[in-house]
Amino acid sequence: MSKKNVSIGSVFKTIIWPRRKLLSVGLVLIVISRLASLVLPGASKYLMDDVIVNKDFDKLWVILFWVGSAIVVQAITSFLLTRILSVEAQHLIAQLRVRVQKKVLGLPINFFDNSKSGELVSRIMTDVEGVRNLVGTGLVQLVGGTLTAVISLILLINISPMMTALVLIPVAIFGFVALKAFGFIRPIFRERGKINADVTGRLTETLNGVRVIKGFNAETQEIDTFQNGVERLFNNIKKSLTSTALVTSSATFLLGLASTGIMGIGGYMIIQGELTIGDFLAFTLYLGFMIAPIVQMSNIGSQLTEGFAGLDRTEELMNMDSEHDSPDRTEVLGDEIKGEIKFENVSFAYEEEKEVIHDINIEAFSGSVTALVGSSGSGKSTIAGLVSSFLIPQQGKVLVDGHDLSKLTLGSYRQHLGVVLQDDFLFEGTIRENILFPRPNSTEEELQEAVRVAYVDEFTKRFDDGLDTVIGERGVKLSGGQRQRIAIARAVLANPKILILDEATSNLDTESEALIQESLSHLMKGRTTFVIAHRLSTIRKADQILVIEQGEIQEKGNHEELIALKGRYHKLFTYQARI
Repeated sequence: MSKKNVSIGSVFKTIIWPRRKLLSVGLVLIVISRLASLVLPGASKYLMDDVIVNKDFDKLWVILFWVGSAIVVQAITSFLLTRILSVEAQHLIAQLRVRVQKKVLGLPINFFDNSKSGELVSRIMTDVEGVRNLVGTGLVQLVGGTLTAVISLILLINISPMMTALVLIPVAIFGFVALKAFGFIRPIFRERGKINADVTGRLTETLNGVRVIKGFNAETQEIDTFQNGVERLFNNIKKSLTSTALVTSSATFLLGLASTGIMGIGGYMIIQGELTIGDFLAFTLYLGFMIAPIVQMSNIGSQLTEGFAGLDRTEELMNMDSEHDSPDRTEVLGDEIKGEIKFENVSFAYEEEKEVIHDINIEAFSGSVTALVGSSGSGKSTIAGLVSSFLIPQQGKVLVDGHDLSKLTLGSYRQHLGVVLQDDFLFEGTIRENILFPRPNSTEEELQEAVRVAYVDEFTKRFDDGLDTVIGERGVKLSGGQRQRIAIARAVLANPKILILDEATSNLDTESEALIQESLSHLMKGRTTFVIAHRLSTIRKADQILVIEQGEIQEKGNHEELIALKGRYHKLFTYQARI
């Protein structure tokens, strides 16, 4: 994965330029606001040198009018800036989150196998937040602060070039220190995003696995693991705070020295009659207007650095190859298919030179049931993953109705695909919502038919809210058999032509198993089905049984043929029958 930083040019092109109209309005408003803020120091000079000396009440009222008007203008522009830019920044964050989530969902299955869900949540929700400083008031304040500093500098030179020169020396030193500090801080912020994602990922796993943790009395080690992660995060934040504090304290020290020098020189020039009290007061106020944006820019610079670091990590995700991006996937599978699956000399390896399956040939006719049997790690799940299009063979082809699966658009193929896993995932919500998940617009009749076929009504009729019963996260309020029946009803409603079953009865009681077997028999009718079989008694009626060992088909045939063969399948079946 590339560690390349996001360039300012790419950020300008993709984020700032498309919002140039809003940002232009923001710049106009900030210019108006900053010009209005300069009215007060200018008025102070006239107040001291003209109004008070001459006791001119008419000019006093004029000055008060202009100062008051400037304050009103500042208040209005401040409100409009927040309303326009801050809202747009939050809108951009929302859009980026959607884009990143869409990108993540399009990544291949192996990406999720190697990533923590909590880490991905952090990257989707947190990493993009820094852009609020690019589009929000941060960037505009940076530009506006620069403008204010330049105008104030011109006015300072006009009052006293010598005192202005004295100010510029520490300002230049501060600018050099700030640039070095921000270059050091950016990798720290980038690392912080990674640590934060790791800690969030582990915390999510801890909360999801709380029953296992309590069951093994492992609360202490999980607390220690989380504490170590939080400690890493704290140390990272401490580093960035130290760097930021260095910038801020440098500003305070250097600009404080300049102010002290100005006080001495200004006092001397007033005594010598070379400077009026009004000029000195105006110079001091203008100096504040020049220095304040510089100090503020150091804070904004830190925020922008954090924003760029978040965008670096977001860009890593956005540059990954989506499973939909393959230029080879151009063929579209029609709405009506037979569902014939064929493996032609298929080999696949998760790691180079470590093949999981080797030179596999399978032919599954439309509406047939193919059972995959074998010891753990033999390659059964890999074959199912290839049929599901989660994996692409390194050698050979997987054909669907004669079409190379690696050439088909995934959407056109997966609309015909259904899966029921051994530990099927249910979403938090109601039973109804979970069954309707693949086809939310199904009719009530279609829903009720799926409920009936999967025997979901056998237990929902005992619930006060029936299908509208809330099942909790991952369906924790239901038994294993009830969750499986909901998963089967979901597959029935999806009405796929090709079905993958990670056989769902291995961990169930006898009564639940009988009901689910009946549900599965309804589900498999007329569908090309691949079953990863754990209990061999459940696949006796399969059209073909493939015994997979060490990535190769060791035996092939129906139940009677394989029993007569008295090979590996016969050994497995008789062993289970004795248990």
